[in-house]
Amino acid sequence: MEYTELIQKRYSCKKYDGRPAEADKLQAVLEAGRLAPTAKNLQEQHIYVLQSPEALAKMDKVTPCRYGASTVLCVAFNKENVYTYPGGSRTSGVEDATIVATHMLLAACNAGLDSCWINNFDPEALAADLDLPENEEILMLMDLGYAAPGFEPLPNHSRRKELSETVSYC
Repeated sequence: MEYTELIQKRYSCKKYDGRPAEADKLQAVLEAGRLAPTAKNLQEQHIYVLQSPEALAKMDKVTPCRYGASTVLCVAFNKENVYTYPGGSRTSGVEDATIVATHMLLAACNAGLDSCWINNFDPEALAADLDLPENEEILMLMDLGYAAPGFEPLPNHSRRKELSETVSYC
């Protein structure tokens, strides 16, 4: 799929039919995350593939936003392996994990899968429930699968501000 078509087609799916993503499609999504750029190429991301009933139940405890997906990617990063910006007040962890997640969202669409960025959850509670290492911080969850029959993007999906409202030239 051509890139412009891909970024226009991708939307946040809010209702899945429960079919799992095929292994090759899931692998393509994970590979896109692996290839994503990170500051100083530190590659501090760690992706947890939640598919077991136990793991999905732990997710369901912290958010109502699984929407019937049978696969959820939990994107985390190692807080001890990040680039610290000059001045020391900011690190690259959140932005690097965001780049990784964005690559995976677009790769999912390219593979014919639907996805949704989930941020309506308590990351610390989920990290504890999943028994993640203390040095890792969860950035987001990503539902992955196939939209339920008849499901369409939300009505506000295609509304965008004009460039003049979001871009300034200095």
